[in-house]
Amino acid sequence: MPRNPERRTQLADAGLAVLAEAGARGLTHRAVDAAAGLPAGTASNYFRTRDALLGALGERIFERLAPDPAVLEPLSHRTPDLDLVVDYVHYIVERLLGRPELSLALMELRLEAARRPELHETLSRTIRQGFDADVSFNANAGLPGGAEEIRLFHFAIDGLVLDQLTPGTGHPYDVAASTERLVRRLVG
Repeated sequence: MPRNPERRTQLADAGLAVLAEAGARGLTHRAVDAAAGLPAGTASNYFRTRDALLGALGERIFERLAPDPAVLEPLSHRTPDLDLVVDYVHYIVERLLGRPELSLALMELRLEAARRPELHETLSRTIRQGFDADVSFNANAGLPGGAEEIRLFHFAIDGLVLDQLTPGTGHPYDVAASTERLVRRLVG
């Protein structure tokens, strides 16, 4: 396998763009090459199979959705109370909705993983690691709530993002206000 990590990242980012725009059916090695502006065959040199490509996209997406330490740093100095949980969850929702192409790509990956055992294993492991990191972060920060509340946040936020980025309830609502109510009901 080629060892150029920058090229691998470039291809994964292009793959995420293709996945968000064209869906899993439109994700091909050729489409990734074209989106990356690279010669045909480059993506297949880095990711020999479709499962390898999808697995790489599953890993890369969480790198791109990672929080900005500059945003987290001032929050870490605040009192670990319900208001702080609200602000952390607002930031999560802001990141997910602020990068709709990544959220859509993640939805596509999760649906594809339901049909592809190898991707299911890879993506499940990555999602579990993220969940465990969220639980640890919450505990280490001394925030209210535990693993069950974090799991419920995941379920609720996934639903909110799905409703915002796809045909939803059809009724306008204030995302920030809904997010705050969600946090206060789950933890308060």
